Amino acid sequence: MHTIPERYRDCPSFSFGDSPELATELAALVVSGRKTATVNTLDAPDCPKLGELWIVLDGEKRPVCVIETLELTPRRFDEVDAQFAFEEGEGDRSLSFWREAHEAYFRRLGVFSPDMPLLCERFRLVEAFAPMDVTT
Repeated sequence: MHTIPERYRDCPSFSFGDSPELATELAALVVSGRKTATVNTLDAPDCPKLGELWIVLDGEKRPVCVIETLELTPRRFDEVDAQFAFEEGEGDRSLSFWREAHEAYFRRLGVFSPDMPLLCERFRLVEAFAPMDVTT
């Protein structure tokens, strides 16, 4: 069990993705330094604020690290660019992979449209609580 240091105990927590496997995979990308960005729908319950610290949970709801929100930019799905897709750190880091994976994700949530509004977040890893295996 990963223990949350006292200084982070009041921070909100969340998991990336919509399955335990995806949550663990994406948390590992954050811990490795490869993933430094993510997107949310504007009505997501866990939308961050600038400068806010968040505890990232893996697929078993264990805390793995803390991130700090550095930038929030509203964009439509079809306006996300190659640089942002690269910073998301998923798959081969290409824009085409990003679009395919995120369209599938938002379709699973029942909210996809090519011009859907998103909140594009850039963040930094503040502290990792334990090393994780990156399999991507």
